[in-house]
Amino acid sequence: MIVAAILFTYALLLCTLAPRLLRAAHWTQRAPRLGIVVWQVLGASALTAAVLAGLALTVPTVRVSADLAQLLQACVMALTAQYASPGGAAAGAAGAVLALAVLGRTAWCAGAALTRIRRERSEHREILDMVGRPDTTRGVVVLDHEEPAAYCLPGRHRRTVITTGALHALDDDQLEAVLAHERAHQAERHDAVLTWAQTLAHAFPRIPLFRSAEAEIARLVEMRADDVAAARSGRLTTAAALLAVAGGRTPAVALAAGGSTAAQRVHRLIEPHRPLSRMRIAAGSLTAAVALALPLLVVGGPAAAATQLNYCPDGTPSAQVTTMR
Repeated sequence: MIVAAILFTYALLLCTLAPRLLRAAHWTQRAPRLGIVVWQVLGASALTAAVLAGLALTVPTVRVSADLAQLLQACVMALTAQYASPGGAAAGAAGAVLALAVLGRTAWCAGAALTRIRRERSEHREILDMVGRPDTTRGVVVLDHEEPAAYCLPGRHRRTVITTGALHALDDDQLEAVLAHERAHQAERHDAVLTWAQTLAHAFPRIPLFRSAEAEIARLVEMRADDVAAARSGRLTTAAALLAVAGGRTPAVALAAGGSTAAQRVHRLIEPHRPLSRMRIAAGSLTAAVALALPLLVVGGPAAAATQLNYCPDGTPSAQVTTMR
C-alpha cells in the first residue's frame, strides 16, 4: 500500500504543481527543445506513475504474487509483504481497474487521433495535388493565393506549401528562413510530439498538466523551428519573415510558420539571444531523466528487496509458490 500511495502522491503533485512551476519558468523560451522534452517527460511520468500505482495494488493477490515471485526468483511471502495493502483482494481489483482504465483510455484516444489526422492529411494532400503547382527547385508546392502563408503537411508523404502571396511578400533570405522553419518541423517530427500531447489532453481533459502541456508544446515547437531558421538566416531576417506570413490561414492539420503565437515569437527573435548554459541544460536533462525513472524505481524497489529476503518455510521460493497455488 505504501508503494501505491507514494506513486499516487507523486502523480498528483506532477499533475497539479508541475504545470504551474514550469509555465512560470522563462528558461523554456531560451531552450525550447529542452522545454519540449521536459513537458513530455512530465506527462509520461505522471501517466506511468498512475498505471504502476494500480499495478502495485494487484501484487499481493495470490496469482500475481506467485507468478512475479517465480519470475524474480523471490519468495512469495516476502514479495507479498513488500506490497501488502489493507484492502486485500478489493484493493487489488481496484488497482487492476485503474491501470487498465488509464491504459485503455490513452490507447483509444491515441488511435482515434491518429486515424483522424491521417484521414485529414490524406484529404488535404489530394487537394494540393489538384490545385497546387510543384516547384522542384525549392521542393515546395505553390498555391495561387494572394494571402501570404506557408505551412508543412507532415507525415510519410510530406508537403511544404507556400502561397504566391508569400512568394511576392518575401525576399530570398526571408523565403529561405520560412522554408528552413518548415523543414525543421518535418526533420524533428514535431507532428508526432504534438499528436501525443493532444492525445493526453483529450484523454484526460480535467488534468492541468496535460492541458498545459498541449498548449506549451505547441508554442515551443514553433520556437524551436524559429531557432533552426534563425541559425541559418539570422534572427532579424527570420522575424521579418514571420511577420510577413503571420496572418495567413492554414489547415488545422498542418504546422505553419505563422499562427497565433507569431507576435510573441517575433518579439523573442528581436530581443538579444541568451541561450542556456551547458550546465543548466545538463541539469534540466538530468532532472527529466530522474522524473522519468522515479516511478519505475519506486515500484521496483520493494521487488528487488524481496529477492534478498527469505520468509519461505523451506528456504526455496518455488516451494512457496506451489503452496500458494
